[in-house]
Amino acid sequence: VQLQASGGGLVQAEGSLRLSCAATGRTFSDLTAGWFRQAPGKEREFVGVISKNGVTTVYADSVKGRFTISRDDAKNLLILQMNSLKPTDTAKYFCAATHRNSASRTTSGYEWWGQGTLVTVSS
Repeated sequence: VQLQASGGGLVQAEGSLRLSCAATGRTFSDLTAGWFRQAPGKEREFVGVISKNGVTTVYADSVKGRFTISRDDAKNLLILQMNSLKPTDTAKYFCAATHRNSASRTTSGYEWWGQGTLVTVSS
């Protein structure tokens, strides 16, 4: 599986961004998919995950109510809609996927990773 994240950029606080992750190499609907982020000098942290059938989503407390994960299996796309952005959301955002059914919050729960896209939120 190859994952390609895009959509990052510079945005002012309270603004919005939409990240996309294009998947190739495997039927996307067979994959549980998630987003993680990593700020400079910090460990990679969980943002959210969506189940294979798109029914279940789980979010980190820090983004709950502001971020929404969705998937378009016909286009093999994973989407992260980010609203009400804060400077603390500044990080490189990574999409990840696993063949497992479980919605893991840890990096070890995912076999495949995209290269990341940088999001910078200015105050």
